[in-house]
Amino acid sequence: MAIAAGGVRLLVFCAAGTPDGAPHSIVARERKPAKAGWRAAAARLYTAAFPRGTSRVPEPSTRAMTERTFSIIKPDATARNLTGKINAVIEDAGLRIVAQRRIKMSRQQAEKFYEVHKERPFYGELVEYMTSGPVVVQVLEGDNAVAKYREVMGATNPAQAAEGTIRKLFAESIQNNSVHGSDSQDNAKLEIAQFFKDEDIAG
Repeated sequence: MAIAAGGVRLLVFCAAGTPDGAPHSIVARERKPAKAGWRAAAARLYTAAFPRGTSRVPEPSTRAMTERTFSIIKPDATARNLTGKINAVIEDAGLRIVAQRRIKMSRQQAEKFYEVHKERPFYGELVEYMTSGPVVVQVLEGDNAVAKYREVMGATNPAQAAEGTIRKLFAESIQNNSVHGSDSQDNAKLEIAQFFKDEDIAG
């Protein structure tokens, strides 16, 4: 005989043979399968993964991208012993100098570096200027380094450069404007590769 009680079905088996002739009852419990058990477990895992007050959908990353850019401290600046002061402006802006070397750029190096300007009337004069004295070639690293360093350098014409920028502080003219910085990530990679090997860069 089966009796339902509180979601549990009781199976009662009767047998004779008791001293008073009354049936002997044996009760067995038969539980229904816990159909919702997996749902409860999934709910607990979900709550652990996403506590109250947190978003269920991951937010898109807004972190800035760490990049490298190429820099040259030009002959007019090295002639005035400004390397340390320019480096201080660079580092104060949050950029790291991860490679640096003082060199005397050869004519061949300068012609290759400014090859993009080869058809411009100022090309020859620019090559002469860049080979006129020592320069400091650098690799800079930081969040959005290409755009950041161009902001730190200031406008090509120092008269139009923002206050506090390298060119506003130190440049003498449009040509003698103290520093060069890459204008794109692609050019930064090409310019860095012209003067540095991977093992030269300690990022």
